[in-house]
Amino acid sequence: MAGNTDPLSPRSRLAVTAGRAAAAVSRAAGRGSGSVIGGKVALRLDPDLLQRLATHLDVVLVSATNGKTTTTRLIAEALRANGEVVSNALGANMPAGITSALAGGSNAQYGVIEVDEKYLSGVARDVTPKAIALLNLSRDQLDRAAETRMLAERWREGLSGQKAVIIANADDPLVVWAASSSPNVVWVAAGQEWKDDAWSCPACGGVMQRPGDDWFCAECGFRRPTPSWALSGDHVLDPHGSAWPIHLQLPGRANKANAATSAAVAAAFGVPPQTALERMYSVQAVAGRYDVVQYEGRDIRLLLAKNPAGWLETFSLIDGPPAPVILSVNARGADGTDTSWLWDVDYGRLAGHPICVIGDRKLDLAVRLEVAGVDFQVCESAQDAVHRCPPGRIEAIANYTAFQDLRRVVGN
Repeated sequence: MAGNTDPLSPRSRLAVTAGRAAAAVSRAAGRGSGSVIGGKVALRLDPDLLQRLATHLDVVLVSATNGKTTTTRLIAEALRANGEVVSNALGANMPAGITSALAGGSNAQYGVIEVDEKYLSGVARDVTPKAIALLNLSRDQLDRAAETRMLAERWREGLSGQKAVIIANADDPLVVWAASSSPNVVWVAAGQEWKDDAWSCPACGGVMQRPGDDWFCAECGFRRPTPSWALSGDHVLDPHGSAWPIHLQLPGRANKANAATSAAVAAAFGVPPQTALERMYSVQAVAGRYDVVQYEGRDIRLLLAKNPAGWLETFSLIDGPPAPVILSVNARGADGTDTSWLWDVDYGRLAGHPICVIGDRKLDLAVRLEVAGVDFQVCESAQDAVHRCPPGRIEAIANYTAFQDLRRVVGN
């Protein structure tokens, strides 16, 4: 059981203090929250600080291509039924950001930590988690991150012999292959809308057979495991077959899947499904995602979609035609500089929506929309786009830095 004894040496406490000072300077300069620079400074002074900060915590790690920030928030709310939680709720998910988050949790019992896919194995070594939630793997930032099969292999190697309980999506073959190296796995049928990264068997390279919701490789026998938890419509089915209703303020099937996984994680820490799911209702938005803001006299819902799988899920939850849509795409370092992924997104699903296009790479997106055969206008700014949109709530969909840009403009 976690306690409140101080595990920090004088050097570690100095590193935490220096990190907080660096973060404060960054905030004062208008350079963001300062969590990353603060963590970098702290780790430079004490390279073992992350491990020391996690010593007194029961830690949950959450990793995926999509949904990890939201799932982290849902798990944190559920575990607060049992005790105080520290979490990197704003999504700073590499070691520096995680270190900054944990530095504020000296009295916490639980650490609920979102982890970038590339860093999962290393962070797991440092913080000795009690549980690890694995949601999905799909193509994302291929100029920065590894190809999905390589990432799955990295996870598989890092999880081999891992003592933590692994809560993993049984419907994603890449996740199943990665998690199968661990001796203690709880399988959740959370679904997989995007399947284009999982048509070849990660175990042998053979062609996957995907009848209905099932999947298997006829060549090597690798197949979908039997889940003990499942998303079923608007309910979570637990290992005893009981159905627990999901009531969320967050929209879409993907967030119900996130809630199902979060309920399974909470149960591993003794929080009953009913309690966990009831607490999740309090989450209205996550780091600005799903917020409805007013700007220039219009209601605008802010939606984040960073990669083909994320865009597919987002298209399923927006208001139907003729709801106006603003699309914004950048290709900065945090986004990945390669925009070829635009051609993997089925923008034909936006037919009938009035569309305005903005962002650094608006012309790349315009070419893609032209080929998709949907009507659109290229606009110079968010303000210009809002003025051109016809009446109705505007659905604004943007990738990572474009989303931050949009929030700065319309969220003030």
